[in-house]
Amino acid sequence: MKKRFLRTIPFAALCLAVAFTSCNSGSSTKAEATTQSDSSKYNTTIDGKEVRLYTLKNKSGASVSISNYGGRVVSLLVPDKNDKLTDVVLGYDSIGAYRKKGEPFFGALIGRYGNRIGKGKFTLEGKEYNLQLNDGVNTLHGGTDGFFSKVWEAKQVDSQKLELSYVSKDGEAGYPGTLNVKVVYTLKDDNALQIDYTATTDKATVVNLTNHAYFNLNGEGDSTILNHELVIDANAYTPVDSTLIPTGKLTPVAGTAFDFNKAKTIGKSIDENDQQLKYGKGYDHNFALTHHDGKKPVAKVTSPVTGITLEVYTVEPGLQFYSGNFLTGADHDGKGGKAYPHRSAFCLETQHFPDAPNHANFASTVLKPGETYQTSTTYKFVK
Repeated sequence: MKKRFLRTIPFAALCLAVAFTSCNSGSSTKAEATTQSDSSKYNTTIDGKEVRLYTLKNKSGASVSISNYGGRVVSLLVPDKNDKLTDVVLGYDSIGAYRKKGEPFFGALIGRYGNRIGKGKFTLEGKEYNLQLNDGVNTLHGGTDGFFSKVWEAKQVDSQKLELSYVSKDGEAGYPGTLNVKVVYTLKDDNALQIDYTATTDKATVVNLTNHAYFNLNGEGDSTILNHELVIDANAYTPVDSTLIPTGKLTPVAGTAFDFNKAKTIGKSIDENDQQLKYGKGYDHNFALTHHDGKKPVAKVTSPVTGITLEVYTVEPGLQFYSGNFLTGADHDGKGGKAYPHRSAFCLETQHFPDAPNHANFASTVLKPGETYQTSTTYKFVK
């Protein structure tokens, strides 16, 4: 697999339906937040930094609202088959809910390392680094001090583009090197939400950035995603152990519950008698993508209720498909007081492979001084 750390790569987002209006368009050196009164539920100060909600809106009326707390996609309104705007991402009605312990990373930017690192340690240039353990014996999504919990500097470029930046200091969460990160959200007129990531470091480190949006194309708050039809362009996946760490093998999907090369519902094979499905309580696995040049979709998901199809484009070699197995519906603190029950959302996290720093046969996630990490993912909604 090809490394994506190049010095230069020319490679080549929603308001809540009632609560928010779009931000003013035009260039700005300082980000402007939405001004509707309900946005006050997202506007606060954390660690001495201002937290605001920013709304992007395109010419067709689709919109995305993003908090600079964790760079979180709070809502995403796209038209269904009847041109009704439908919010397709799970989330909360206030910033406080995103800060509670055990919150499942709704809509967040994930770093310094997306997904899991086994036993919270890796060796780089002869030195062992120990990370924060926040998933049993492992590190998940950067640890307890991950990017999902940081206040990012925000600059709204225009009505359809938001730039977020964050400086992760040397040693933060156990990772080496000071990492300068920029993430740009762009809501395009064809209802595509493009996310562009760049980063540089002053010391060799590992980097694996992604977004953790939870989707339900029936509309957030719907009770299931098992009726969604899914296609994933992958001939293999990385099986895991009982703690969901890859074994290091690549296993063909043919003839297994993991074969989504032809469209089938998420629920069709999810409860098969397969040890991998038992480990994940459903799908929580990384797929090795067959093509990932950003030009053709690596995954497609369609709702039979709204007719909305999500297409995923990426230059990443892996895609973590998670079927919302650890959602419980125990709390009614979703949007509008909704509960989010078991398997009521799915995630398609574009990434390099989980635990890659500990597997020499996986594509490298090492970033060195003088190199630029650059990657791009697009979530496009069609009907």
